[in-house]
Amino acid sequence: MSTPPPPEPASAASGAPAAKAEATITPLPPFQPDLYQRAWSSVPHPTLPLLATAHAKSVTVFSLATFSKHSALTGGHARSVRTTAWQPPRGGASNAESTRKRRLALVTGSFDATAGMWSYEEAGGDEPEGLEKEVRLDHDGDRGGGEDNDNKEWEFNLVLEGHENEVKGLAFSPGGQYLATCSRDKSVWIWEDVGAEEGDDEWETVAVLSEHDGDVKAVAWCPSDLPNARAKRRHYSADVLASASYDNTVRIWREDADGEWVCVSVLEGHEGTVWGLQWESKARADGRFPRLMTFSADGTIRVWTLREEEEEEKEPEEEGSANPFRSGFGGIPSTMRRSLREEWDCTAVLPKVHTRDVYSVSWSADTGLVASTGSDGVIAVYAEDDTSPGTNSGAEDGTSGPKSNWRLLATVSNAHGPYEINHITWCKRFDPGAERKGKEEMLVTTGDDGVVRPWQVRISSS
Repeated sequence: MSTPPPPEPASAASGAPAAKAEATITPLPPFQPDLYQRAWSSVPHPTLPLLATAHAKSVTVFSLATFSKHSALTGGHARSVRTTAWQPPRGGASNAESTRKRRLALVTGSFDATAGMWSYEEAGGDEPEGLEKEVRLDHDGDRGGGEDNDNKEWEFNLVLEGHENEVKGLAFSPGGQYLATCSRDKSVWIWEDVGAEEGDDEWETVAVLSEHDGDVKAVAWCPSDLPNARAKRRHYSADVLASASYDNTVRIWREDADGEWVCVSVLEGHEGTVWGLQWESKARADGRFPRLMTFSADGTIRVWTLREEEEEEKEPEEEGSANPFRSGFGGIPSTMRRSLREEWDCTAVLPKVHTRDVYSVSWSADTGLVASTGSDGVIAVYAEDDTSPGTNSGAEDGTSGPKSNWRLLATVSNAHGPYEINHITWCKRFDPGAERKGKEEMLVTTGDDGVVRPWQVRISSS
């Protein structure tokens, strides 16, 4: 398979409304080697210069410092790997062995209906510089890695079984305690890490959520490290999960005071399969709960905002409660509890760019910019307009809630030639061309052509 020539740099989209900023999107050299087969997604490590790309029955880990192969995960699945995620650092492991080794962990979701747990351990020292140096040198200059190295670096530790059909999506909760998996079997499973304290790979199923009427395409946990992510939600635990489905809906799930995972809201508005979703990871200036962005086969991208009731702000917290999220129920019979339901409003629909399915959207935690791509092979970058409090109020569906305005900054057509693009993500730059290594961002797209392509994005004032 030949690699299509890189597209021409794209500047501000023609016909876009007058904007405060413009964007230029320029292709960088693609990651090597080409995978020569459909690749589904590329997920950057949250701190290290590593990028994990799911394709065929394996995952290739690229170095973000050299744009070349670092290692590979092979032999764990009988069918193609559809999705992958890096596990957050596990808490509680304090034995000597764990402190002498640096441990990376990945989970893979496959068309064989299983999820697999993998680990990479580096003996000697617990300082991050060791592994980062190794990544940058890429095995002493060996750009291709090596089959022997690939096999011995990553260990396949555990298989999570239970789904009846292919695993379409998976995600770790922010603290790493929970893993959510979703499948064509219309279910979402929540697994709990019960072996962290002993340093073991042991996970138990704590919930099976089966309220969707179609394939569940994706799951995402709300970030809990934002100052507003836990506010005014005393009825529940801090963890919030969202799921997107072939049934055109999104569901919001929370753990209630009885330890049961319940659906607290169904988001309706898309007119086609909801391919995925992403939570806002940048703290909001107005102090409100993080918003949720969803994207669909109907070609639209929607923003949803939690409707926060005034009475929740005034609700006193029970003193001496061992579990803060239970305080809203303290001493109240179950028959008198306030409804667990919550209202979410669609407060924005981004400018319509895509002519076919939107497969992937990425919302930058640093800049707040949004990038999208999909079946039409187009890359688009959007920015949210700054608006004064109280302006443009009223959600898209006519209900209450602050409405946001978005503008299109730039597009790239045929970004992977004639091939569909399955995934896009914002990613930190560590390559020699970066002006601020580890701080500035680039885009990375992954497509049916088996090419993982980075893009430089420059924002300038108009």
